Amino acid sequence: MRVVIALCLLAPFVAMLWVGSYAKVDPTFIGIPFFYWYQMLWVLLSTALTMVAYKLWQRDQRARKGGASA
Repeated sequence: MRVVIALCLLAPFVAMLWVGSYAKVDPTFIGIPFFYWYQMLWVLLSTALTMVAYKLWQRDQRARKGGASA
C-alpha cells in the first residue's frame, strides 16, 4: 500500500524533472504548444494522484489501527 502511495506522489516529480520528454512544440492542442499543455495536464494529474495517495493513506492508517474509525 505504501509503495503505491509513494508512486502516486513521486510520479509528478519524475515527469516534470525529465524535461527532455516534453521540451518540444508538437503536438499542439487547440493551438497550445506541447510544452505548455503537458505541464498543465500534470497539474490536474498531480491533484488527482495526491487525492488518491491521501485516501490510500487514510485506509492504511485505519487498517493499522484495527479498523477503528476516527
